[in-house]
Amino acid sequence: MGRIFARELGCTKNDIYEIDAASNRSIDDIRALRGAVQTRPLESPYKVYIIDEVHMLTKDAFNALLKTLEEPPQHVIFILATTELHKVLDTVISRCQVFRFNTPSQATLVAMLQKVAQQEGRTLAEDAAEIMGLLSDGSFRDAQGVLQKVLSAVSSKEITRDIVEPIIGVPQDELVEKFVRACADQDTDMMLHIVQKIKEQSYGVSVFLLLVLRKVRLILSLRYGASLRDEMKKELSEREYNFAISLIGTEGAVLNAGFLSQLIQALQQSKFASVEGLPLEMFVFTQAEKPGGVEKKQEIR
Repeated sequence: MGRIFARELGCTKNDIYEIDAASNRSIDDIRALRGAVQTRPLESPYKVYIIDEVHMLTKDAFNALLKTLEEPPQHVIFILATTELHKVLDTVISRCQVFRFNTPSQATLVAMLQKVAQQEGRTLAEDAAEIMGLLSDGSFRDAQGVLQKVLSAVSSKEITRDIVEPIIGVPQDELVEKFVRACADQDTDMMLHIVQKIKEQSYGVSVFLLLVLRKVRLILSLRYGASLRDEMKKELSEREYNFAISLIGTEGAVLNAGFLSQLIQALQQSKFASVEGLPLEMFVFTQAEKPGGVEKKQEIR
């Protein structure tokens, strides 16, 4: 966005300076910058300095930059970029205009992926775009990276979810639904069987938990938001909607807010676990120890 803004001001690449604050964070680097801004632009109305990861500057470097930010030369514009605004000094923020970029919604990511695929001469099925968007964690760049991986791996014009899943290492939707249903039935034996299958087929545990969490969240939304069901039905495939409806359950259902909270905790732990799959296994063990869980396992045996 900084580059686009600079170009719209009529700046050429010779007058756009990009600085990585993670590598140029000292007070000496800022002193050199203060000297450089005094010279006129080469061929543009402005010199634009884009300082990326600006929160990485040291406190001394920030303080050295304050006066220049407050009274920059008329031919200079600073663009400070960061994903961690809370780490930037208040005295710096107060001297800037702050623009916050919201995380794109799932629907926005899906539309973007389908548009890019179309520009590449391909047709991307909506459910395939949805799973790719889900894995991008709200990032346009990551979503396009996943799409590039898929487009490079297949030559077919029609790209379906069945094609996408093995390429990006996502477990089949049927497996996810089978696990959710086993949780609802407190079928510990089946849950552990699916966990073993996930590990054998080298699916990412974090990805699997994310997909399970999405299913459970949908079930709870349909359970407690009955008046929204018609609207939600329009956004879901018939199969996905019918599956969620079948597990809405009644009072005391296993799939509840507490269950969702445990899923979120397992997902967070899975990203830093020293033993692959352990947070998922611990989640299953926790379900087995709930009233009814162990009894159900004994019945299966």
